[in-house]
Amino acid sequence: MKTYEFDVVLKGVTELTDDQADRLFAAGCDDGTPAGCDGVAWIHFDRQAPSLEEAIATAVVQVQAADLVVSKVELDVDAAVSLGA
Repeated sequence: MKTYEFDVVLKGVTELTDDQADRLFAAGCDDGTPAGCDGVAWIHFDRQAPSLEEAIATAVVQVQAADLVVSKVELDVDAAVSLGA
């Protein structure tokens, strides 16, 4: 399996609390790193999956299971370019 890198940006969250981080971990996001800047919080994922679509879909489901709302998913330009390789 390949490892895919992407960010799941959260809606209505300016900074993740310890409780939210614990819920994310319990929901299966142990391959995600919480981050935030300028009042925007996100989780950076390095997720192994058969496809990018599956990596993103499972991450979104797990974030939602932690009672957080997903605003959008972002790919790093370099990571997106390497998908074709």
